[in-house]
Order: sequence, then structure tokens, then C-alpha cells
Amino acid sequence: MSRKLFKSVGFLPLFLTLLLSCAPFRPQPWQNPEGGMAASFSLYGEGEKIPDRWWESLEAPELNDLIAEALDENLELREAWARLKQARATAIQAGSELYPDLSVDGEGSFRRQETEAETVNTESYLLGLASSYELDLWGRIRSEREAAQLAATATREDYNTAAMTLAAEVATRYVGIISQRRQKQLLEEQLKANRTYLELVELRFFKSMVSALDVYQQKQVVEKAAAEIPLVEEQERLLQHELAVLLGKPPQAPLGIAVEEFPAVGELPDPGLPAELLARRPDVRAAGLRLQGADWQVAAARADRLPAIRLAAEGAFTSAAFSTLFDTWFVQLAGSLSGPIFDGQRRAEEVKRTRAVAEERLASYRLAVLSAIKDVEDALVREQKQKENIALVRARIETARKALSQATDRYRKGINDYLPVLTQLISVQDLERDLLQKEAALLTNRISLYRALGGSWMEELQPDGTINP
Repeated sequence: MSRKLFKSVGFLPLFLTLLLSCAPFRPQPWQNPEGGMAASFSLYGEGEKIPDRWWESLEAPELNDLIAEALDENLELREAWARLKQARATAIQAGSELYPDLSVDGEGSFRRQETEAETVNTESYLLGLASSYELDLWGRIRSEREAAQLAATATREDYNTAAMTLAAEVATRYVGIISQRRQKQLLEEQLKANRTYLELVELRFFKSMVSALDVYQQKQVVEKAAAEIPLVEEQERLLQHELAVLLGKPPQAPLGIAVEEFPAVGELPDPGLPAELLARRPDVRAAGLRLQGADWQVAAARADRLPAIRLAAEGAFTSAAFSTLFDTWFVQLAGSLSGPIFDGQRRAEEVKRTRAVAEERLASYRLAVLSAIKDVEDALVREQKQKENIALVRARIETARKALSQATDRYRKGINDYLPVLTQLISVQDLERDLLQKEAALLTNRISLYRALGGSWMEELQPDGTINP
């Protein structure tokens, strides 16, 4: 009997050695996870590399202050940071099982029993420590920890994406406010010119040189320009409200924007190579990290199908009297081996589910890569065609002004009626408004290009949203 026991006990270290020598599950790397990418963008900028904090290249001190304030006070950014702290705490929790736990137990009881013959008092005290630990033979706990850490890192990239988007939104609202102010200024100038034309037509009407129809037609032009001004003022106020909320302020809070000229737009920057977006765009990095995390979840699900060994230890002092508590003690060691035999295919289906999640994350990552490249391509094409269109609109304005001058001169000489003057006047003013809108769109598109190119300045953000100097 003792020999059989010796053989059984002697086999245990060998069994544990074999188990510990087994390699844990690890994710298999994907082949070309980003999918097909062009070697270069279809358009190239002739300018230099953009600065990391791209808004500083616009040479607008007010905009610099607004973006700095938004990064410090924006509430959505604070929400994103709170989610990041949650993800980091979850990652620490996921890795806690790699270490033994330790807990203290203390008990004390008193019992009094009285009978007719005697009174019996019973005391019991216990003070001890207990610990348990699971041997991570197949890497299940490590895989779960890696997945949680990657999820936390991806959440940080989500925060960076929110900051990147916030800077672009603030700049876009800032440009929009200036655009509406310039629209109002232009409308007021056009209204003044239209009233001058109205005075000219009314003078000729009083001299019976034209009909009342000319007067009414010009009055409509005056009233149209006047009617546009409240709508422009409305849009400016709405943009101010949006910008104030982005800054974490009430909508009616003053913003202190005094500039009425657009920021400078330099040469088209060098967009670099499409492959560089994989490192510059935080949303692409987040998608890649989540793909890696899904692979580790597959490894954890596979490891969960195999047996697990758990160790437990307990040591305690116990006594029937508190004064002799530390005189009596005991230690208990235990180990257990458990493994699934039948679970209704739950673990097997979990492996299939996690693999499907990994396939989903792969598609999401490739889509994020393609979307990032598309954002840059769209911005490059828009800027090129917008500049071409602006040049043509300016040429049309010059031609329309010359035609207006000719029509006005012929009208004053009585060679033609007022309709050619009215037609050319409306054409010139519509083109002037269109040109102003296109100049604003060009600047907004440049902001979109800066955002699409990403950057690393978001990594410098601190927990309170400020930027390191």
C-alpha cells in the first residue's frame, strides 16, 4: 500500500512538469491586415510637412486660444477621458488573477448555556490568512489581460480621435463665424449700392423717363439684399452657440472673436504616403488595437477549454480562549484539477464567437484604413478643384462687372431700358456672395485635410485636457 502511494505521489511532480511545459495559446498574426493600399496619393502638395499642431500654421492667435480652451474644457473630451480611466481599471482587474490573492479572516464567538444544574460559557476565536492561485498553464489569464490592455490602449486612441475631431470642429466653427460676418458686410455694401441704383431709377421716373416698373424691379433687389441680412445674423449666432458648447460654456457666453478676416491659407501641404496614415491616424490605430485584442480573446477562449489547476493555502490561529489564541495554529494546503467534460458546446461556441469577432474587427480595421485614405484623397481633390473654381468665379465677376458698367452707361444715355442693368446687377452680387462662400469652403476643406492627415499632438494631452508646453 505504501509503495503504491509512493508511486502516486512520485508521479505528481512529473505530471505538473508536463503541464507547465505546455506552450500557452498565442494569437496567429494576420497576413496583410490593412489590405491593399496605393503606394501614393493621387495629388501631391508642393508645401512642406505640416506642423503637428496644424492650426498654428493658420496664423490666427484667436483660433489658437479657442482650441486650447476647448481641449481643456470640452465635456465630450472629459467623457472620453473618463471612459479611458474605466478601461485602464478593467485592464488591471483582468491581470489581477496572474497573482495569488491573500485575505485575512477573523472570527470570534461566545455562547452561554444555562441549565438547572450549571451554567456553561463557550468561547471560540480564529485569526488566519487564506490564499488561492490558478496556474495559468494555457495562457488564458494572460490572454484576457492582453486583450484588456489593448482595449485600454484603443480607448486612449478614441480619446485622441475625439481631440483631433474637436480641434477641427472648433476651427470650422471659427471660420464659419468669420464667413457670416463677411457675408453680412458684403450684403450691407450691396444694399448700399442697390439703394444708389434705386435713387437713380426714381430720379429718371420723376422726370418721366422710365416707367414705374423699373422702380419696382429695383426695389425688389433692395428688399432681397435687406432680407438676407437677418438670416446671416441668425447663422452667425447659431455658430457662436455651437462653438460655445464646444468650449464647455453656455450658448450665450461671449467668445471674444474680433477678427473679421479669414486666416491665411498657405500652399497645399505634403500629405506623405498612404501607409503613414496607419501611424498618424488615431482612429486607424484604435481599430488595429481592437483587432489585436480580439485575437487575444480567441486565445483565451481556446485556453478555457482545457483543464485548470488551482492551489489554495490557509493558515490560522485558533483557540477556545482569546488569551491562548496564538498558542495553537494550523496550516492547510490544497490543490485541485478541474476540466470541462460536457458543457453543451458552450466553450466550443465561445471560440467560434470570438473568432467571428476577430473577423469583424479585421473588416473594421481595413475599412478604417480605406476611410482614412479616402478622407485625404477627398480633401486633396476638393482643394484642387475648389481653387480652380474660385479662379473661374473671379474671372466671371470681372466680366459681369464690365457688363454691368456698360449696361448702366447705356441706361443713363437712354439707349436701353433697365432690364440689362438689373440682370447684370443681380449677376454681380450673386457671384460676389458665391465667391465669399467658396473662399470659406476652401479654408474649411484645408481644415478637413489637416484633420484627415492626423498627427501625434494628441499624445501630449494630459488628463485635464491641457497640452504640455
